[in-house]
Amino acid sequence: MVRLHSKWPLVDSIVAVALLAGPSVAQGEEAERRKFDLPAQGLGQALKTLALQSRVTVVADAKVLSDKQAPALRGVYTVEEALRVLLDRSGLTYTRIDGGFAVRQSRASGAASSPGEPQDIVVTGSRLRGAAIASPVVRIGQDDIRNSGQADLGDVVRRIPQNFGGGQNPGIGMNVPEASGVDIGGGSAINLRGLGSDATLTLLNGRRLAYTAVRQSIDVSGIPVAAVDRIEVVPDGASAIYGSDAVAGVANVILRRDYDGLETSARLAGTTDGGDFQQQYGALAGRQWASGGLFAAYEYGSNTAIRASQRSYAATRSPGLDLFPALRHHSVVASGHQDMGGGLTFSVDGLYNVRWSDLTFPTVAGGDLDQGKATFSSVDKSLGIAPTLTLNLAHGWQIALGGTYGKERVDFHQVECALSVCSDSGPSFYRNTAKSIEVNANGDLFRLPGGIAKIAIGGGYRGVGFIRYGGAGFAANTSATRDNMFAFGELSLPLIGPGQNLPLVNMLDASAALRYERYPGIGQVATPKLGLSWAVTPDISLKGSWGKSFRAPTLYQQYQPRSVYLLPPAALGASGASATAGAILILGGNPDLKPEKATTWSATLALHPRALSGASLEISYFNVRYRDRIVTPITLLAQALSNPIYQNQIALSPSAAAQAATIAGASTFLNATGVAYDPANVVAIVDNANLNAGRQRARGVDVLASYDTALASDQKLHLSFDFAYLESDQQLSVDQPTYDLAGTIFNPPHWRGQAAAAWTGGNLTLAANANYTGSVRDTRSTPAVQIGAMTTLDLTARYRIDADAPLGGLAFTLWVQNLFNAKPDPIATSLPYDTPYDSTNYSPVGRMIAFGITKQW
Repeated sequence: MVRLHSKWPLVDSIVAVALLAGPSVAQGEEAERRKFDLPAQGLGQALKTLALQSRVTVVADAKVLSDKQAPALRGVYTVEEALRVLLDRSGLTYTRIDGGFAVRQSRASGAASSPGEPQDIVVTGSRLRGAAIASPVVRIGQDDIRNSGQADLGDVVRRIPQNFGGGQNPGIGMNVPEASGVDIGGGSAINLRGLGSDATLTLLNGRRLAYTAVRQSIDVSGIPVAAVDRIEVVPDGASAIYGSDAVAGVANVILRRDYDGLETSARLAGTTDGGDFQQQYGALAGRQWASGGLFAAYEYGSNTAIRASQRSYAATRSPGLDLFPALRHHSVVASGHQDMGGGLTFSVDGLYNVRWSDLTFPTVAGGDLDQGKATFSSVDKSLGIAPTLTLNLAHGWQIALGGTYGKERVDFHQVECALSVCSDSGPSFYRNTAKSIEVNANGDLFRLPGGIAKIAIGGGYRGVGFIRYGGAGFAANTSATRDNMFAFGELSLPLIGPGQNLPLVNMLDASAALRYERYPGIGQVATPKLGLSWAVTPDISLKGSWGKSFRAPTLYQQYQPRSVYLLPPAALGASGASATAGAILILGGNPDLKPEKATTWSATLALHPRALSGASLEISYFNVRYRDRIVTPITLLAQALSNPIYQNQIALSPSAAAQAATIAGASTFLNATGVAYDPANVVAIVDNANLNAGRQRARGVDVLASYDTALASDQKLHLSFDFAYLESDQQLSVDQPTYDLAGTIFNPPHWRGQAAAAWTGGNLTLAANANYTGSVRDTRSTPAVQIGAMTTLDLTARYRIDADAPLGGLAFTLWVQNLFNAKPDPIATSLPYDTPYDSTNYSPVGRMIAFGITKQW
């Protein structure tokens, strides 16, 4: 019911654009997100439509709306975010009032703004404020995280079907090939499409963080869950927008904008099979004032290890092996913003995290720790800060000057024991630093039939540093830095709007982006991206994108010291060589490496029927062609001199001068032949140092569906479905065969999916989440062995007590994860520390029961 008079004591000239609300938008709670598709139109009509579709009250004075226009609104927003977009250039603002919003005149220029006034809308995948993008977007809100029962963001992102559990993640076994995953420091990185955690760009509030350990990956598990508003993942190439690393896509962890009050929380969890006992305690505190706000979130978390003896499928294989490490961390995130007057705003985000990790494994057959064991321990410390100055100008223009500084250090060592005799490997560490400064401007250009054309331009500087230290005199010690300059531009052109009443074209938007980066000593890279969004009707739309992306080589890949080994030719696959013969093997970095490059495109069919309000379905096809991948081209060194596919890496009968140059360019030279080195006896030089030779392809289909509806005045239902199908393969060099990745062990399965249902009635929420990870083939043997799929079901119950009731402000949550205790299939192992299942795809946790309590003060 639309009302013409407000229940608030306002003057009679006020026209309330309102619908009697279902659930209210309460400060401090996660607001419902829904899809909007509103054309450019009068502001009054836009606000009325917003209220009708969202069932949230919006009140405004008809006089201040009469001559104002609203831009097109297309995308998935909360009601408050949608309101900010509609009011962006109107000179109006809003305040929260009685579960709804009241629109009013802004204060005079330079006056303080209230915390409820419009703020910039963070749009992952675009530099333009409020822009719709032509790529699919996976969104996970605070309510989704709470309903899933996951303890940290690492657990949350590993559930995303487009993500692969390999890369830099805890629990990755030592039998996993390094290209598929490692665990150094216990951090959690996002690895879209399985193209590598270094090929996915991860941001915090749109800003870069320092890399973790030896890969160009970002640890998300150090961000307290309470500080997060949502996670947005664009599984599509985005280097034209963000630069290096965004080949498989970009993931953006978006923090809350404001919080007023104090919230404390505690969570305890344990598995029914033993191990992984979890404790988590947190606090969220914030304050808003007339011209800004500040909040901080703290989190402590710990879990015990999962020992193989505690799992039926691993107990007899290597009982002393830790399947999952013991972890402990302290994390703090803070964010604030302050209106400085004159349209100038200062904002800053900060992060600090420290994590301890311990993993024990047997070193003797049978897995008896009393006979022989090793413990790998690490401490990971990370820090990041990102300040920004933003100046709002006339005609919708905005200029921002921002910077970032981050550093991350992983200290580690290993203690090995044989019976009662132990030795310590000594201290080692990885250190990463990152710094940047950027200036950008974006705003309106001119009006087109579909809305206002927008542009974003900018440029800046970024520098990274890397140190690998393994002790004094360690051959692989590395220290290097790299700087690069960049410039970018992005354009949005709403060509056709609904007001033109054209057949089969309700809306047509085009977008284009271009980024240029210059890396001294590496080269220059220009990456374009084009997008097109076509609404056939208000219910059916098509969108597509095409672009180029790249990944700069890591400093370790470039500057890892080269090592040269003189080996018996038989060790490299030669036959018939004399007893005094030798072959030179080269391993290590390559300063001449160039960026990896990729061509990506996607096409999406989107359905959002008006007849079924709250429903949305997107079906997307994607295609990635990745070339010049940095590889060590000889996968089987034992066949280097016998298999013709490696012939391009072999120099037969090398001259003494060529041998001398090879040895002179190495940091170490080790003779392992047992006889004195004689250049006349060397039969070959085998070069297995890093080079740009690999090719990789990934293609498949994503299906995203959701449905939100109000069942009654105090009841709502949320349904969601996310399924991904993937095909991928790789070729290490032009002379080598192409082999499958997806669907094989230690690589993503062909199929992954997640379905969720959540019902809220009053203060009670009941939720169920089903997760499916498809089967893979163990191709390490002939014939290949099928490893079965894994399906888990999670249940959540949350109850909140009203603030004015006894024990008001308390909320209780009960989670049961993996209700039916699904277990991974065992795989063949050969060493006592091999993990006896595919640790990149399947979890050893089993059934877990968790209880949480939250108190708002």
